[in-house]
Amino acid sequence: MIYGYFAILGCYFLLFILSHKKDVSAYRDQAEKQDYPGGALFLKASVWCMDLKKRLSAKSANKEKRQKSMFCRKQMYGNRLGTNLRLLNPSMSEKQQVQEFYLRQCSLVLLILFVGDLLCLGIALSGRTGGLLQEGNYINRNTYGAGDVKIALSAQIEGEDPEEILYTVEEQKYTEEEVNALYREASACLTEVILGGNSSPDRITEDLDLVTSIGGYPFQISWDSSNYSLIHTDGSVHNEILEDAQVVTLTAYFRYEGMEFKEIFPIEIHPAVYTEKELLTRKIEASLEEQNQASRTDDIMKLPEKIGTKNVVWKEVIQDSSGYFFLLLLGATVLIFFSGDKEVERNLEKRKKELLLDYPEIVNKLTLYMGAGMTIRNAFFKMGEDYKKVGVSHRKRYIYEEILLLCHELQSGVSETEAYAHLGKRCQLQVYMKLCALLSQNLRRGSNDLLAMLRQEAVNAFEERKNTAKKMGEEAGTKLLLPMMMMLCIVMALIMIPAFLSFS
Repeated sequence: MIYGYFAILGCYFLLFILSHKKDVSAYRDQAEKQDYPGGALFLKASVWCMDLKKRLSAKSANKEKRQKSMFCRKQMYGNRLGTNLRLLNPSMSEKQQVQEFYLRQCSLVLLILFVGDLLCLGIALSGRTGGLLQEGNYINRNTYGAGDVKIALSAQIEGEDPEEILYTVEEQKYTEEEVNALYREASACLTEVILGGNSSPDRITEDLDLVTSIGGYPFQISWDSSNYSLIHTDGSVHNEILEDAQVVTLTAYFRYEGMEFKEIFPIEIHPAVYTEKELLTRKIEASLEEQNQASRTDDIMKLPEKIGTKNVVWKEVIQDSSGYFFLLLLGATVLIFFSGDKEVERNLEKRKKELLLDYPEIVNKLTLYMGAGMTIRNAFFKMGEDYKKVGVSHRKRYIYEEILLLCHELQSGVSETEAYAHLGKRCQLQVYMKLCALLSQNLRRGSNDLLAMLRQEAVNAFEERKNTAKKMGEEAGTKLLLPMMMMLCIVMALIMIPAFLSFS
């Protein structure tokens, strides 16, 4: 995997070199765009990839004709996305917004893959540089009391397939006087240790806990049995077909640095039947154990160079989990890329709510300006000018952006009737369509009751605004229900746990 990660990095550097002359200033100067670190670099790479895709698409024009139905579906999807983006930002062209959307999505995906590749490469390298096997056949042994060293090894004997071994290198050992004292302590507690779920050594009905070592003591314990058909050395008791109680004499051998101590215990051992592969594995383990015994007092353990009469090559088995992380990363990038559409839909829903909240304000301003003697046209121009003055210090409001677009249409020669119809169509809300229809009807037929109708519409809009505020308050209360329940559980735990502890 590590070579694959380096290959991906090489592709990235080649991509950066090929795309370094691309101009992306048009995509970085847009308002409210928060750029991420290295955004220009990855944005240039995205532009280069898009240009390459266009060139390849031009060369495969015939194939696209054969896939006309698929192209139509993509075109419909692109049109829907462009329409949604145009609603969110009416001052920019639809084509430019769609292009910018896909470029920023692609640049984000490239950034995530690049960072993820670096992380995976670091994980893979740390696994290789942090190994325990030194210079091919040396393992550093822990000092006294530091515990054993567990290492995964791969042994390849001449003419045989590699075998993976999980081996434990023991820590450095104690002196003879210390061993004698430790044996007396270990033998005193071993009787209770091996009983397992049994109550007494005189009545064994369940499996024994025949340990091969005792925590805090350096001994390797081996077991011998006078009846292997009843008790196995792993402690399993086979008494299913036993008719009468039988006493099995077991011997526990405490071994340490050539010294041996003996205690009598009951135990059952079953001879195991091994396959050829298992025999080979045991042969390798026996050779490792022999080498370990021979170098117990040394600070290193040298692995055997031969198993039997055949040479062996040792390799440490590195657990490289970076590949799984990289697969998860690929899945995450795909989800992030396609989640851009969901973000657009969330922004559209936010826009809809904002338009509804601003509707009473728009109707009130129209009523106020027309009551002061302004025409409908001048009233909209006045609202647009006021928004421009405070637009720099305040966040964007969608309805006023639409009003600015309406003013541009009126200044460019579009009739008022058509401009108001366009405004209602862009807002896509019934209340705005109704208002624009009312204004257009007044221009076509003329009416002296327009101001009175606007005042009544302002009253209705205010009532609707109060109902909307009440609904939003109820939704906020529902969202706070889960955090409140969590806080209640925490408070109850803080009260009840000390109370229970005080009785113990």
